[in-house]
Amino acid sequence: MDEEYDVIVLGTGLKECILSGLLSVDGLKVLHMDRNDYYGGESTSLNLIQLWKRFRGNDKPPAVLGPSRDYNVDMIPKFMMANGTLVRVLIHTDVTKYLSFKAVDGGYVFNKGKVHKVPATDMEALKSPLMGLFEKRRARKFFIYVQDYSESDPKTHGGLDLTRVTTRELIAKYGLDDNTVDFIGHALALHRDDRYLDEPALDTVKRMKLYAESLARFQGGSPYIYPLYGLGELPQAFARLSAVYGGTYMLNKPECKVEFNEEGQVCGVTSEGETAKCKKVVCDPSYLPNKVRKIGKVARAIAIMSHPIPNTDESHSVQVILPQKQLGRKSDMYLFCCSYSHNVAPKGKFIAFVSTEAESDHPEMELKPGIDLLGPVDEIFFDTYDRFAPVNEPSLDNCFISTSYDATTHFESTVLDVISMYKMITGKDVDLSVDLNAASAAEEY
Repeated sequence: MDEEYDVIVLGTGLKECILSGLLSVDGLKVLHMDRNDYYGGESTSLNLIQLWKRFRGNDKPPAVLGPSRDYNVDMIPKFMMANGTLVRVLIHTDVTKYLSFKAVDGGYVFNKGKVHKVPATDMEALKSPLMGLFEKRRARKFFIYVQDYSESDPKTHGGLDLTRVTTRELIAKYGLDDNTVDFIGHALALHRDDRYLDEPALDTVKRMKLYAESLARFQGGSPYIYPLYGLGELPQAFARLSAVYGGTYMLNKPECKVEFNEEGQVCGVTSEGETAKCKKVVCDPSYLPNKVRKIGKVARAIAIMSHPIPNTDESHSVQVILPQKQLGRKSDMYLFCCSYSHNVAPKGKFIAFVSTEAESDHPEMELKPGIDLLGPVDEIFFDTYDRFAPVNEPSLDNCFISTSYDATTHFESTVLDVISMYKMITGKDVDLSVDLNAASAAEEY
């Protein structure tokens, strides 16, 4: 290992693999190492035997569940916005040629004890049972304002400067009630808590537009897409991309120890007695535990079922958002379901996840409102993991550490972390100015 690399990437989680692909495409010399013998790190997908080993300590799942190899159970379940940043990254890097996607059937929201389809346009708002007649009219006016809004055209701004006006003030102008605000903020704009209400409204309007544009991409029932065979396909696709551009991969490398010089800057990584030199290190929090702090904890339930989630129009893949206010919590809860229609389970089987930011030490109690919506389950597993964020100064030590995955069941926050790390490493923005309609990848979804 006498060679010197521009960047050594530690861990094959999705964030690390996307960065490794982007940096390789840029012509940097990248070495990618992982202590595990599989791709995906925390964001891997497991077959049934691996799932049993991880949560039950043995490798004998009941035969009635079907063949182990037919399962691809995501450990960090997330859908992609069809018009979102991750899809732009996939098209920009041409990784789409290694993957196949399929639209997700539905997007729903939990309100007053029931599950409802999320209305995303002025026409859907008029039909939604979430609102009474007068509220529908008010909501429709607000949706039209958002649909017509263009940052570059002041005529569409209605005399408001959305970089100054808060979301609360903008919504007050339309007289919308708390219930409507709840589903707009959490199920359309995908905010994780209510802090957004006192922040500039421009961010919320952009998020709502992204939802509507994503929905329009596939005249389907939701704005989300998801890869066939599960999310474990994504890190491998970016690993392939990196390899095409000269990146080197080494799995199963124990004790990857990051080495520093006298100035405290990274100078290499040692594994099995050999040191590879480098100028920069990219890694997940587990590789540099003394440079991160705990910022929270995710609680998650994984259920195997023989039916779709009730009250979701028999959807084979679906997201249900349970806003914090509906549950009397500080943060939202997310329900994610996919099935044999995305090749992640044998025919007739469904995999559902309930996730939230843990607020107590009793995940089974905390997740109950989401689990109660599932109906009967064949098997259920509970999982919690701590979330970490970097506290180092990358400009001083040249270590670029990703933030742990949050409880959300969509990728927007994940990709923003990657893009900000890319900018810190290279000093430039990722070029995401792809014409999604012209991109041939769109035909494959």
